[in-house]
Formats: sequence, structure tokens, C-alpha cells
Amino acid sequence: MELTGKRAVVTGSNSGIGLGVAEELAKAGAEVVLNSFTDRPEDHQLAEDLAGKYGVKVTYIQADMSKGQECRALIEKAGGCDILVNNAGIQHVAPIEQFPVEQWDRIIAINLNSAFHTIAAALPGMRAKGWGRVVNIASAHGLTASPFKSAYVSAKHGIVGLTKTVGLETAGQGITCNAICPGYVLTPLVEAQIPDQMKAHNMDRETVIREVMLDRQPSRQFATTEQIGGTAVWLCSAYADQVTGTTISVDGGWTAM
Repeated sequence: MELTGKRAVVTGSNSGIGLGVAEELAKAGAEVVLNSFTDRPEDHQLAEDLAGKYGVKVTYIQADMSKGQECRALIEKAGGCDILVNNAGIQHVAPIEQFPVEQWDRIIAINLNSAFHTIAAALPGMRAKGWGRVVNIASAHGLTASPFKSAYVSAKHGIVGLTKTVGLETAGQGITCNAICPGYVLTPLVEAQIPDQMKAHNMDRETVIREVMLDRQPSRQFATTEQIGGTAVWLCSAYADQVTGTTISVDGGWTAM
């Protein structure tokens, strides 16, 4: 497999997009380090299950991505990494004048600051090897905005800017840095929202998905975690050696509008 011998650290990866990316990297032969802020038996079992499924080494390391020291310690505890996927993120929705300050600070810390810290910790090892891949999971909201999501939109725009800067700083060193910008992805979290949306709008499942949840996604189809993971694997391949400092949208046409 093409990523055999590479170690990948994926932040926020015990569910959703992060887990989907981790699984595709493991399928491609990479050693994978899973992460979240919890430290439960099921987190470590998830790593064991993934290792058994794909025949690669998979470990779980707890780290709170809202704390810079823990972000950097994650990379150190992992033994460095060849591939870094910054996926950890949270959301809060409120008008800006009512937006809780603590929520703003927490979203910026987890969605943006954590990527700065992990990249800063990972780059020296990548430079020493002459090879590395940084994949930042941004969002369609890294390229466009929505009302009531000031912190999230600001953080994701920041991730896109950070991606460009790291791409420039590492150009020609065998290291690339890119951002994937998903639209709506069918994760367990999104799946759980569908019944409430059906009730609120008095619509059946397919109609509420098409007309409400995917109103801004022209394809009217969710992206999948496998598609996001597959895009990450491609960015780690030799085919993407000259792709750096840019964004790849997986959003069904959202940002084309």
C-alpha cells in the first residue's frame, strides 16, 4: 500500500470526519494515531479494531485541543508524524452580539490555534526526513460565510490562511500543506439532527435533507466521510507532490455559487 511506513496523526478522530479520514489512511497502509479529549476504554478499543481491520499499527492518545501545550505534546507522544491531519473542531451558533465570549475563545482555540501548535511541533521532524503532509480539514465556511457562525467562520478562514502560509514556508522541501473544505458531510452528528429538522419543518426525511439541510449544496447530496478520507489519501500521494498551499472543496458545488 502506498502509505506503508508513514505515521499519521489525526486530531479529533474518534468519530465523524476524523475517524473516516483515519480509516482511509489505515486502509492505505499508514500507521495511525487517533485522538480526542476523552480517554475511555472505547477510544482505545476503536484503535484496536482499526488495527485489526487493516493490519496496521493504530494507537489512541488523549489530548485536549483547546490547550496549546497538549497539542504539541500529542505530536511528541506520537513520536512525530509524517502525515498530520488537523480535524478537531466544534461549533456554536448565535448572533454576534449574543455570542458567548467563552464559546468564541473555545472555538478559536480548538478550530484554529490547535492547528498552529500541531504544525509547529510536527514540521521539524518532517523537514529532517525531507517528506511530510499537512492536511487541514477546513470547511466551505473557510471560503464563504453564514450568519450566526462568527467564530466558526473566522476560525475556518484562518485555517485557509494558515494553510497558504505553511505551504509557502515548506515549498521545495518535500512537504505539502493543503486544506480540504467539506460542505455538509453525513456524520453521526448530522444524522442525529435529521429527525428534529423533520419535526420542525413538517417534512419527510428526503425533503428536509434536500430542501432545508442541503439548501446551499447544489448537488443536494451529502458528502461522505470516505470521500473526505479519500481526498486526504490523494493529497498524501505522489500525485499531489506539487499541490500545496491550496484548498480542495468537497461541497457539492456550494462554493461555486
